[in-house]
Amino acid sequence: MLQNFFKNKNISKKLKLRLKNTIIDKVLTYASETWTLTKRDRKQLNVFERKVYRRMLGPVYDNKKEYWRILTDKKIYANVKKPTIIETIS
Repeated sequence: MLQNFFKNKNISKKLKLRLKNTIIDKVLTYASETWTLTKRDRKQLNVFERKVYRRMLGPVYDNKKEYWRILTDKKIYANVKKPTIIETIS
């Protein structure tokens, strides 16, 4: 259900980010203060978060090189201006 919402081009990115921040982050970090995170857990949380952001933001057209590309990790977080989920938990 959320996949279709995040892929929908008629819904603004601002609304999608707000939904991610209010619902997904809260569910994902519920009782996180009691977790013992392994290196693998941290990696999986980061991968999940990047997948959600990439689905929301979609591909970007590069005018200089004239092709579509996916945002890199640094550009994703610069675009959303929010710390990673791991930084929030820690």
